Amino acid sequence: MESAVIYAAGRATRLGPSFANTPKILLPVAGRTLLDRHAENLARVGVKNLFLVTGHCRDQIAAVLPEISARHGIRIYELHNPDFTEGSAISMHVSLAAIETAGQDVLVMDGDVLYGAALLRRLIDSPSPSTMLVDFGVEAQDDDPVLVPIRDGRPFELVKKWTGTADRVGESVGFFKIAADHIPFLTCQTRARTIGIHRRDSLDEVLRAMTMAGLFGFEDITGQPWTEIDFPHDVACARDVVMPALAAAASHRA
Repeated sequence: MESAVIYAAGRATRLGPSFANTPKILLPVAGRTLLDRHAENLARVGVKNLFLVTGHCRDQIAAVLPEISARHGIRIYELHNPDFTEGSAISMHVSLAAIETAGQDVLVMDGDVLYGAALLRRLIDSPSPSTMLVDFGVEAQDDDPVLVPIRDGRPFELVKKWTGTADRVGESVGFFKIAADHIPFLTCQTRARTIGIHRRDSLDEVLRAMTMAGLFGFEDITGQPWTEIDFPHDVACARDVVMPALAAAASHRA
């Protein structure tokens, strides 16, 4: 796996005014930013190229890229989305050239997740050509998760507030492996969502179309430490729950 794309253009409005001038991917958790941890985890699993789609406060992100790249031995390329206040599908459109020229499978990832390298290894090593990570420990009090219902061993929907009948229902981590053979489908769906009224569409709509077309398998990562950071209490969860669990897992491996 040579390349990964991380989407980090959004304004993080749900984190509240105290974070208004900080890109979410630069939030510090236990003394290190999410971006620094992304770079470390990707380098650990052998990814050579990280394409980072920026928007809000992009100058702050660009300023730290050389140091992070050198420290972890991973090439980082900024892809700027000047229209980041519109739908996030535009961020995916900005990344299409990097995805299409990779010539092999590519990881596409949300930028606001704290996790360990073990999750990336599960994604890369999955036997499914295109794969998503799913956590089946969804709790009723979770804030607006993207849900993944499973039927006959395959995801068939990817959407918030899903209701219906399924064998199992889990939460998407926001990490996907896109098979090289499926990139043309992703490209077509993305380009259709950058025109007219569709410019408000989310990149999740592109991934949803792939899911509904039956292109994704999944890896069950229930019980693994991770969290998406959307709200102020998620910052506390990352610091007080996920980081100790990641530290314990690292100590166990050692």
